Amino acid sequence: MKMIRAIVRPERTSIILDELLDAGYSAVTKVDVIGRGKQRGIKVGNVRYDELQKEMLMLVVEDDSKDEVVKIISKNAKTGEGTFGDGKIFVNVVEDVYTISSGANEL
Repeated sequence: MKMIRAIVRPERTSIILDELLDAGYSAVTKVDVIGRGKQRGIKVGNVRYDELQKEMLMLVVEDDSKDEVVKIISKNAKTGEGTFGDGKIFVNVVEDVYTISSGANEL
């Protein structure tokens, strides 16, 4: 299994979640986060914003679903060609999954 974490613009979140749901991926965790990328925030006029509002979406999928989920997120998070600040997607291997109520290992 894979854990996919996507850090995206807040205004793109509902579009991404709708597309994931339509594709059958309903289990998603959403967290408000603050951060900056390698361009160190943005400058508007004389004001520099070092910390930007983002949202992190987290979901765990079967290995063979990873590419589809990454494609859905990428397509719907992108605001334009080469636009800075659209986000990042991280994919990690999941070693174990436990259900808290039952204690069952789901892998």
